[in-house]
Amino acid sequence: MKYNRILLKLSGEALMGDKNFGIDNTRLSQYAQDIKSIVDKGVQVAIVIGGGNIFRGLQAAEGGMDRVQGDYMGMLATVINSMALQSALEQKGINTRLQSAIKMEAICEPFIRRRAVRHLEKGRVVIFGAGTGNPYFTTDTAASLRAIEIEANVILKGTRVDGIYTADAEKDTSATRYSKITFNEVFEKDLKVMDMTAFTLCHENKLPIIVFDMNKKGNLMSLVQGDEVGTLVEG
Repeated sequence: MKYNRILLKLSGEALMGDKNFGIDNTRLSQYAQDIKSIVDKGVQVAIVIGGGNIFRGLQAAEGGMDRVQGDYMGMLATVINSMALQSALEQKGINTRLQSAIKMEAICEPFIRRRAVRHLEKGRVVIFGAGTGNPYFTTDTAASLRAIEIEANVILKGTRVDGIYTADAEKDTSATRYSKITFNEVFEKDLKVMDMTAFTLCHENKLPIIVFDMNKKGNLMSLVQGDEVGTLVEG
């Protein structure tokens, strides 16, 4: 395997599948199966999920809600998604641990870096919920931060598109996909990969990012084996 320890970043919207809101159990089951396939090969997996399928703090703030309150509500939405994925993984026979940046002792452990690493070493999938625990930070930033803390080899950002394009591939049919690109090129071309805080964290800590289509069965396995899937950002 090319990567021994990964952090998988999933968007909340991805869990909706064909629905307009909430969680699609079929999509959830597919993700769990793909994750199981690499865990069975000995890959250590940590996961961060967004909450946009349930609640978005930024959109609530635009509607007049207090931004800090909205962001905390968004963090709770990520915990709901994390619990759903935890359940789907355990139904596949995978041992998991859910750690939250906000204390919720009844349903998850508090985030403790050394404990998270120990879980990974024992072959458990660790899901990090509630973002960074702070308002004004996205789950992309949480993913970058946690990946650095656990010394992951790479961040795999699972999306609906198969990589980074010269323009928005869903709007511009002439857009072409990069197979590899540097951090500086992303800055110069103003490409939207992650929010700037998250992206800068990865750049400064030399943590590569791969953007790929998580909805295509088998992509995750191909990636950890070293196949060229999606777009690699490094250097």
